[in-house]
Amino acid sequence: MSASAPAAEGEGTPTQPASEKEPEMPGPREESEEEEDEDDEEEEEEEKEKSLIVEGKREKKKVERLTMQVSSLQREPFTIAQGKGQKLCEIERIHFFLSKKKTDELRNLHKLLYNRPGTVSSLKKNVGQFSGFPFEKGSVQYKKKEEMLKKFRNAMLKSICEVLDLERSGVNSELVKRILNFLMHPKPSGKPPKKTAKREKPKQKATSKSKKSVKSANVKKADSSTTKKNQNSSKKESESEDSSDDEPLIKKLKKPPTDEELKETIKKLLASANLEEVTMKQICKKVYENYPTYDLTERKDFIKTTVKELIS
Repeated sequence: MSASAPAAEGEGTPTQPASEKEPEMPGPREESEEEEDEDDEEEEEEEKEKSLIVEGKREKKKVERLTMQVSSLQREPFTIAQGKGQKLCEIERIHFFLSKKKTDELRNLHKLLYNRPGTVSSLKKNVGQFSGFPFEKGSVQYKKKEEMLKKFRNAMLKSICEVLDLERSGVNSELVKRILNFLMHPKPSGKPPKKTAKREKPKQKATSKSKKSVKSANVKKADSSTTKKNQNSSKKESESEDSSDDEPLIKKLKKPPTDEELKETIKKLLASANLEEVTMKQICKKVYENYPTYDLTERKDFIKTTVKELIS
C-alpha cells in the first residue's frame, strides 16, 4: 500500500513547472512601496514644471536684449544718400513751393523720402537736400515705396505733386507712377520761374540846391507822361472800339471771363463769406454759378491759387 501511493498521487495531481505558476498577490508592504514610487514620480514632474517656468523667465530676458538692440539701431545718425538727379532746393520752382508749404504738410513727403516723419527744425531742409532714390526702378525698395504711396489719399498725392511741380490730374495709380518716376531722377519741369517780390533800390537824398531841380524835372516828366498816356489810351480805345465793332454780337457774348474778372469775382465772394466755415469747393462752385454759360473746370487751378493768394 505504501509503494503504490506515490504513483497514484502523480497520476491524479500533475505537477506544474515553476515558470507557469500563478502570480502571487502583493502584500501590504509592497503596496506601500508602490505608493511611495508614485509620489516620487509626481514630485519629479512638479520639479520639471518649475524648471520650465524658470527657463521661460530666462527667455524673456533674451527678448529684452533684442529690443535693446533694435532701439540702438534706430538711434543711428541720419544720412542723406546722393541720388542721380538734382537737389530739390536747387530747382527754383520746387524751392518756391517748399517755402510756401507748412511743416505739417510735408511730413508724408519726408516719410516717403527717408522712411521717417522728420523733425520740425530739419524737415524742410532734408526734403530740399533730396536728389533721387539710390535704388533702381523695379527693385524691392522701389516696390515698397510704391505700396506706401498707394496707401495715401488722392488729396495727399496731389499735394505732393504740387510741391514737386508735377501735373496733379489723374487717378491714384497715375499719380503714384508720376511721383515715383520724378523722385528716381529729379529735374526741373522747364516751366517759367515763379515771380518773387523785387527789392527796391535805395533812394538818394537830395541836397538844398538839388531839391528844386528834382521837383521841376519831376513836374516835366509827369506832364509828358500824362500826355503820352492820354494819347496811348485814346488810341487803344479807338482801336478796340473799331475792332470790337467789326465782330459779330454772338461772338462777343461767347467770350469767357478773363483772369482779372475772375479775380474780382473771387474778391467779392471772399469779402462776403465766413472764412472759418466756407470751403474751397464752395468758393469754386459760387464762381461757376457767376458764369453759368461757360465751362470753367479747366481754370479750377487758377481759381484755387487766387483764393490762396487773397487769403494769405
